[in-house]
Amino acid sequence: MLFEQVSKDIIAAMKAKDAVRRDALRNVKKVFLEAKTAPGAGDELSDADAMKILQKLAKQGREAAEIFVQQGRQDLADAELAQVAVYTDYLPKPMSEAELQEAIKAIISELGVTSVKEMGKVMGVATKRLAGKADGRAVSECVKKLLA
Repeated sequence: MLFEQVSKDIIAAMKAKDAVRRDALRNVKKVFLEAKTAPGAGDELSDADAMKILQKLAKQGREAAEIFVQQGRQDLADAELAQVAVYTDYLPKPMSEAELQEAIKAIISELGVTSVKEMGKVMGVATKRLAGKADGRAVSECVKKLLA
C-alpha cells in the first residue's frame, strides 16, 4: 500500500539527510492519517484515495508556487515546487496530449456524442476513466476541441 511505502520512504529520507523529501513525505503521511481517521473512513485508506490526496497536494503546491512567483518570492516558490516534485514521484505518469486525445475520441465514439451540447456526458465518463492520468482542465479543453 501507498501508506506503508510513504512511511518507509520517510525513514530512507531521514537516513539520507534529505530534509525536503523528509518534510514533504511527513506532510503526506499527516494528511493520510487524517483521512484514515476521518469519520466513516473505517481506519482504512485505499490506494485510490491516497492517489487523490497526492494529486490534491501537488495541485495546491503548484498553485501556491504560482502565487509566490507573482509576489516576487522565488525562494518560496522553489521550496513549494521541490515538495511537488516529491509528491509527483508517487503519482502515475500523466498522459501525453496525443494519448489524451485518443482516449477522449474513444469515449466520444462509445457514447455516440456529436455536439458540444452533450459535452457533460463525455466529461462525466472521461473524468472517471482518466482520473489520476490527466488534469481535469486538460480533459475539458480536449473534449471542447474534439466536439467543436
